Amino acid sequence: MRRISWMLAMVMCVTLLLAGCGKKSADDVVKDLSDVVSDLNSYHGTALMTLHTGDTPQEYKVDISYRKPSYYRIAMTNEKKDVTQIVLRNDEGVFVLTPSLNKSFRFKSDWPNNQGQVYLYETLVRSIIGDASRQLATDDKSYVFDVAANYNSHALVRQKIWLSKNNYAPTQVQVSDANAKVVVDLKFDQFAFDTKFDKDSFDMERNMASGKTNAGSEGPPSSGAVDSSGPLDTTGTLEGTTGVTSGEAGQEQGTVGDDVQQPSGEAKSDGAVTGDTSKSQAAANAEEQQQTPGTADAATGTSAGTDAAEAVLGEFGLIEPSYTPAGVQIKDTPELEDNGTHAVMLRYSGTYNYTIVEARPKDRAVALTAGELVDIGGSFAVLTGSEQQTMTWMNDGIEFRITSADLPVSEMIQIAASIQEQSGK
Repeated sequence: MRRISWMLAMVMCVTLLLAGCGKKSADDVVKDLSDVVSDLNSYHGTALMTLHTGDTPQEYKVDISYRKPSYYRIAMTNEKKDVTQIVLRNDEGVFVLTPSLNKSFRFKSDWPNNQGQVYLYETLVRSIIGDASRQLATDDKSYVFDVAANYNSHALVRQKIWLSKNNYAPTQVQVSDANAKVVVDLKFDQFAFDTKFDKDSFDMERNMASGKTNAGSEGPPSSGAVDSSGPLDTTGTLEGTTGVTSGEAGQEQGTVGDDVQQPSGEAKSDGAVTGDTSKSQAAANAEEQQQTPGTADAATGTSAGTDAAEAVLGEFGLIEPSYTPAGVQIKDTPELEDNGTHAVMLRYSGTYNYTIVEARPKDRAVALTAGELVDIGGSFAVLTGSEQQTMTWMNDGIEFRITSADLPVSEMIQIAASIQEQSGK
């Protein structure tokens, strides 16, 4: 009898020991994740992102590439509209590219260090490590963390992150609002560490060229697509409808439609809040462009008036956001001088005062001295300015700009996201 009891006790001890060895605590996983990030050299993944922000879910294919120390390439494709936008970070700065429209923004930023992105592995790991109240669950294949969402939006509160038990690769992310409704659902098709990239996979020219011919392709462009000819010259004047600033803060080299000025630093946008459209400023900018000949896009080798630009130029109707902050009403829609871009303006007042300018710009590259990349849901925007801020982005070949001295960035994002779902009337 004693022998049987002793044997049962041994069996139970071994069973408990094996069970204990096979199950990791949240602290164990966090320690492992810290080691993975510390040793991170590169990765590549593809995912399907579904946004539940409107009446109809919006789907986007996301292609994510990273190479140490700070090279990034994020390609986001809306298959319904057949449009791909690319965010690129390399030694020359941060770029937002729309290859099919020959549009590019370039600005200085330490993105993504200063802003989390749901599709970046480092952001997900930081969210897990930084939340002391994190909760861990498991299923057959994954560790599932429930942590706070630390994105630039008050509407995103919590997130669940699925990590593979095999190598801690992400498999799914769900971000929810205050009512526990899933707003963003990201499902990875694949994710691989230590990916080998071509030397020019993060080159701006290469990505512009490859995007024009194959907007929906996955993965960074392969070697041999186009030769690189050096960094974008930020001192040259480029023809276009958004202001071009040189490498020195506050020095401007262009205007929006010669009447609506793109702010840089703390420069104010003509007509943005006061409605002033200065003719003298337009004349000064026109003279400055004459003194710097050559309107070709120094970064992409394209020039204004190409077939891609002509295809999208033309009237598009007034596109109004479906979201307006509480206490704000539309004030008026002042007419802008016809300058070939068919620009329109919406002016709002109340709790916040801001303007929205919509235009069909020609081909051009825009170099900004400083800015921040903002994810507005399925698209990317550039935020510039300090006392007065402007958020600029492209959608369906239309350039949108929200300018305000008092509108919070979180409200700008909600307004921009609501515009994404609208169409010309």
